[in-house]
Amino acid sequence: MPEEPEVETDKLHEAVHEELEREGGGYLRQIALTTAVLAAFASVASLKAGATVNEALALKTEATRLQAEASDEWAYYQAKGVKAAVQEAARSSWLAAGKEPPPGYEAKIKRYEEEQKEIQQKAREKEQEVAEKEREADELLHRHEAFANAVALFQVAIALGAVAALTRNRLVLLGSLLVGSAGALVFLWRLIR
Repeated sequence: MPEEPEVETDKLHEAVHEELEREGGGYLRQIALTTAVLAAFASVASLKAGATVNEALALKTEATRLQAEASDEWAYYQAKGVKAAVQEAARSSWLAAGKEPPPGYEAKIKRYEEEQKEIQQKAREKEQEVAEKEREADELLHRHEAFANAVALFQVAIALGAVAALTRNRLVLLGSLLVGSAGALVFLWRLIR
């Protein structure tokens, strides 16, 4: 059995490459390269889109929790107001009967009013935190939309690249490159801002 093949494979390999070049092998390599670059950009843009939407959802959840806390504070504020009103009604009953009310009523009314001021301050602070979290989340959702649009443009560009490879149409490849460039611009613009 001979150790080397009897057919000259170097010449065969060279002939195959020449045929590929003549049939558009360089063109197909160009499409493959641009598609690979577009796919890499699409992957990064997709990761950024996912990360921003996840962060936005976390902020929305935090805002919801803070809103519940603010609502609790307002309920507590109202409860203190009701207690003060009950004390005032009892004090008024004493006065209507022409008698001097016990000194504890006035002290409790003042205490409840002071507590209401503190509770009101806490509730307003919580509401400000809610507004800030909501604003941050909305900004992240806006960023997410830009990244998602970039991913869509990259996907269209990749699909056009596949069509260009199948049809060997340079105009379709140009369309793929233009759409991919638009996706890259949207992605980079949102990444920088």
